[in-house]
Amino acid sequence: MATRSFLKQWKILHQASVFQGTCMRTSNPMEHASTSLTLRPTFVRVSKCNSFEMASCFRHYHDGRPRGPLWRGKKLIGKEALFVILGMKRFKDDEDKLHKFIATHGLRLLKMDMIAVLTELERQEHVSLALMMFKVMQKQDWYKPDAFLYKDLIIALARSKKMDEVLQLWESMRKENLFPDSQTYTEVIRGFLSSGSPADAMNVYEDMKNSPDPPDELPFRILLKGLLPHPILRNKVKQDFEEIFPDSNIYDPPQEIFGTR
Repeated sequence: MATRSFLKQWKILHQASVFQGTCMRTSNPMEHASTSLTLRPTFVRVSKCNSFEMASCFRHYHDGRPRGPLWRGKKLIGKEALFVILGMKRFKDDEDKLHKFIATHGLRLLKMDMIAVLTELERQEHVSLALMMFKVMQKQDWYKPDAFLYKDLIIALARSKKMDEVLQLWESMRKENLFPDSQTYTEVIRGFLSSGSPADAMNVYEDMKNSPDPPDELPFRILLKGLLPHPILRNKVKQDFEEIFPDSNIYDPPQEIFGTR
């Protein structure tokens, strides 16, 4: 609109200057010179003003679409997947309506849309809904055991302190002969320790030692720190740590802190 207005004003001024020039050919040359001198500054001034307004109009122009990563991120999720995500969040407090909605709309999703729903619910920390979608995925014909699907969901549940659900997924994963990686062991051990379940943390630790992948130092150090109030369990982990990582050091705080000498 600003460009069209600028061109229209320029055309009017140009036609006026041509008309005045034609008229001045039959009039006094001095008057023609004085008229052209008075006309040029006006034309320059209008041109500068309109160009400034046009530039400012372009700067503030917005077509209503989202900008940047938000728009690109939304495009990665299909309309059907977004509809299911919004519906599950809407009926999350009504179990009957939630199950009916999933049976009506969730089961109709394609494989990639189901994975997109699962990933987005994990990102938004709706971990209970994500677990429900994962169970729906396990019943599909195309489903194959995947350690990475388990990993993301288990970590999301552990960070939300939903350790009962973590145990269910852990048992399901072991039945499918899948072993988690070091990051998954670390987050689950940290989750059990922070929730006050050192025995469950030790069970995960024993499972980690039987894993085909070599363990990392981080889950050991988290256990050594979290088991400070439990010296018997801590000494067992400490001995294993010294055998597996002989070149690493362990910080042992004074025993008087915990009342044992």
